[in-house]
Amino acid sequence: MPSCSVHTSAISLCSQSLMLAKAKEEWDQEIVDKQAEKERYLSERVTPLHTSGLSLSQLQDLCRELHEKVEIVDEERYDIEAKCNHNTREIKDLKIKVLDLRGKFKRPPLRRVRVSADAMLRALLGSKHKVSMDLRANLKSVKKEDTEKERPVEVGDWRKNVEAMSGMEGRKKMFDAAKSPTGQ
Repeated sequence: MPSCSVHTSAISLCSQSLMLAKAKEEWDQEIVDKQAEKERYLSERVTPLHTSGLSLSQLQDLCRELHEKVEIVDEERYDIEAKCNHNTREIKDLKIKVLDLRGKFKRPPLRRVRVSADAMLRALLGSKHKVSMDLRANLKSVKKEDTEKERPVEVGDWRKNVEAMSGMEGRKKMFDAAKSPTGQ
């Protein structure tokens, strides 16, 4: 079997080299054909100049004729170039429009969906998710009675409160106040 694969790769390599040689041959022939076509076209369009034996005024007339022909050819070249640029711009704009149309799609209206944390983790992790998460279990429970006790009942002048709590007597009052709710 190994000899067969070596034989197959050798045939493949040989066929590739033959194809490359044939392609190079055709390319060279195409270059020669283009050059011959260019020479034929120029020989038809451009007549040889016969300037020998012409007087100065005849040479000046010939130059004027040639300048007029050059101007006409330049105008045609400019017009063709402008048309070509216009067409390339149009093609570019159409390509952009095609890309825009291809990329756009109608988005469906989104609805709000309530999903629990477990369902979300199952959707994200798939079968790997085994631990159930109860996010409310870690929250601190607050009773309404606790919040009412924490509110100061009396709103007074804060300066008097600071003066009353200053010194050792104030610290003793704070210590006694902290003891009294637990003692009851």
